[in-house]
Amino acid sequence: MTPASPLTAGPRPKTALIIGSGFGGLSLGIRLQSLGFQTTILERLDAPGGRAYQKRVPVGGGEYVFDMGPTVITVPHFIEELFRLQVGRAELGPVDFPPEVLHAERVRDGVSGGPATSRYVQLRPILPFYRIYFDDGTYFDYDGDPESTVRQITALAPEDLAGYERFHRDAQAIFERGFLELGYTHFGDVPSMLRVVPELMRLDAVRTLFSFTSKYFTNPKMQQVFSFETLLVGGNPLSVPSIYAMIHFVEKTWGIHYAMGGTGALVRAFVQKYEELGGRIRYGAGVDQILTSPGLPGRRRATGVRLESGEELRADVVVSNGDWANTNLKLLPRAARLVNSDVRVKLARQSMSLLVIYFGFRADGPQDPPMDLRHHNIILGPRYEELLREIFGKKVLGADFSQYLHVPTLTDPSLAPAGHHAAYTLVPVPHNGSGLDWAVEGPRLVARVLEFLEERGFIPNLRARLTHQEFITPDYFEGTLEAYLGNAFGPEPVLVQTAFFRPHNRHEDVAGLYMVGAGAQPGGGTPSVMMSAKMTARLIAEDFGIHPSIVEGVADLNAGAPTGVSAVQAEQELAGTRG
Repeated sequence: MTPASPLTAGPRPKTALIIGSGFGGLSLGIRLQSLGFQTTILERLDAPGGRAYQKRVPVGGGEYVFDMGPTVITVPHFIEELFRLQVGRAELGPVDFPPEVLHAERVRDGVSGGPATSRYVQLRPILPFYRIYFDDGTYFDYDGDPESTVRQITALAPEDLAGYERFHRDAQAIFERGFLELGYTHFGDVPSMLRVVPELMRLDAVRTLFSFTSKYFTNPKMQQVFSFETLLVGGNPLSVPSIYAMIHFVEKTWGIHYAMGGTGALVRAFVQKYEELGGRIRYGAGVDQILTSPGLPGRRRATGVRLESGEELRADVVVSNGDWANTNLKLLPRAARLVNSDVRVKLARQSMSLLVIYFGFRADGPQDPPMDLRHHNIILGPRYEELLREIFGKKVLGADFSQYLHVPTLTDPSLAPAGHHAAYTLVPVPHNGSGLDWAVEGPRLVARVLEFLEERGFIPNLRARLTHQEFITPDYFEGTLEAYLGNAFGPEPVLVQTAFFRPHNRHEDVAGLYMVGAGAQPGGGTPSVMMSAKMTARLIAEDFGIHPSIVEGVADLNAGAPTGVSAVQAEQELAGTRG
């Protein structure tokens, strides 16, 4: 049992149950342990990670290792902060952004993880961040280097050089306000939202991202290069608000990174840190119901959970890192929900889903033309806007597709047997609101994608070189991961589901119940999920009256002032309380 902490309210450690061991659940588990809670994470699968589950496939004398979900790691100092937490050192204020981390040159110098991170996992910068292939065979290597960016725009779309300078300026303003200053703001009430609306309007951060980029770029290739990134967090560039232009600057500022051993190695490192702080995790522990009891008039209180096995567990706090829609529809009784009613939940727009092919193949042999790929490859089809409308709006499979091809063995050969590569390619597809029969459509689309990769020369002779192949469809997200309609990223990040209008981290209907992860604020993507964990930890600390100095300045932060309590200040004040 974790020793009692001076941050803990009451004579005994408060207890918390977290449903799900994805990045959100693990990050919050680490933070709650640092606050002095005794935390148990309940995971339905046989290993941690959730969407970031890692699969191992024995082949001959070795094995293929596949990260089944996120592979793009950004903002490494968010990770560093988690690894440096200790019991009694909660660090709930805003993250400091020291000048040295606001420097892209650190990425080019090969610096990734900080000293605490390096004790648990090795991070490596990836350059270029992405190679973006266009349908005509040309490509754009995005690496965050201004000179390289200008040089490539000059070659591909010289008419857009001046537009890029304006885009860079305006996207940077959105990044500085939307991420650096407001990134940890929890929009829990209308006033918190109204305070920032005028400035977001001034920054033109509420029009759609594609419309925003089209103000600066006339060449379709540049419009695609500077808008595609939201697809990696479940957002349609034609629908997400242009505040998501900040993603470009998040990547440009801190780079793209890889955890040696795959994203699964980072998951295991988080588990190690969580358990070192005294946290517990149970596998094969699917939750059947969130238990509630009468609380304030007209509002119930979460008291624990009932597992699928029938076992009941009690706790002071219950948090769901599971799918927002199914948390409400499946785990809570209808009578306990007013704001999150069946009507509201079912009318919410869900993100698209994915077909992902995991495959292993022989490296280039004497008879094979050389493979010219990078670690992260975005392969765009002949259509962009119409394809997006088919996936998100019409919910049909088109005649063509775009894909993200991930070949981590170019960086980390340990993920495959000697002389082989492990890869996955991810194709955005409609979620299961489409009515598509994936038992039929899945194999057809897999065959088309593999044929495309071979015949277009991305991986020559691929089908003859394959030694392993499997795939998942929206049915995996709906069944195994229990995501409503098989969505891959939670509620779609459109304007009416952003900030205050996105599900709140403090559940609106049930006291003592909280949300964390892609379904809560601020949204999807590994940095946002880690930010979500900090938001939720702060709300729990506020609700339990834990160490006011740690949460001091939150009201100012929510008003947009970049203030907070540093770790040094918190330690000094803690020393005073001990005295």
